[in-house]
Amino acid sequence: MKFKHNKKRNTAFLYEVLIKEMAKSVIEKDENKKNEIAHVAKEFFSANKILGKELRIYRDLNETNSVDLYTAERLLVETRKSFDSVDRKEVFNEQTRLINKINKLVGKDAFNNFVPNYKNLATIYQIFQNGNSAKEKILLERRLLTTMTAQQEEIKEKNMPQVNNLTLKSFIKSYNKKYGDSFLEEQKTLLNKYITSFTDNNLELKSYLNEELSRLKEEAAKLPENEEIKGDEMVEERAKELVNLLESFSNRKIDDKMVIKVLKIQSLLSEVE
Repeated sequence: MKFKHNKKRNTAFLYEVLIKEMAKSVIEKDENKKNEIAHVAKEFFSANKILGKELRIYRDLNETNSVDLYTAERLLVETRKSFDSVDRKEVFNEQTRLINKINKLVGKDAFNNFVPNYKNLATIYQIFQNGNSAKEKILLERRLLTTMTAQQEEIKEKNMPQVNNLTLKSFIKSYNKKYGDSFLEEQKTLLNKYITSFTDNNLELKSYLNEELSRLKEEAAKLPENEEIKGDEMVEERAKELVNLLESFSNRKIDDKMVIKVLKIQSLLSEVE
């Protein structure tokens, strides 16, 4: 069954279009355009803006996986309530303003960009629309619930997020050359949150890094216990240095160099496991 989807009225899609165009401007070394796009993104998607609030609703569903069916269903119900509570006329007017700005800034072709998770975002949009038949509603919700309850290893993300930093882009290129397109889920999450951190003043990124650094410190502290390297004094010393390095990150400004180091540590500890 084919469902209608007006992507220009899908807030999450509009946001992804801006991120894609920002990545292009960085690769093309067009600093002015990058700054202009960043300004538009902040203008429309800051946490206190209505499109920013609606984007959070989309993300709550789109970024959820590995949960049980009851949790997924409850989340779907609550996000639908949140969506319905947002002033639809104001959302429509802001979307119209944003669409016009995108057209003037980067052109209509921007809406033809490939967007990761497009199908999932389209499904969420369709679920939020009124006028669906009972059958359509059930099929759409079943499709989304299947994604939300899928385990991490079942989710095949074929496309890496586009980065808005040339240093990170260079790292990813060299990483892929050495290891292939084999980024870990935690690396993808870190990159995504770093790329989009400008929309909420790093709040999500800081929250994720706080948890991830704690996890990495625990893994690093366990290195001397690994059967294959147990008793190796050099490994024990390196493990201590790694723990100290991770601890130092908590008091450091988040930048591309720090993110790259965390990405490398994630790879290192994953290989040891």
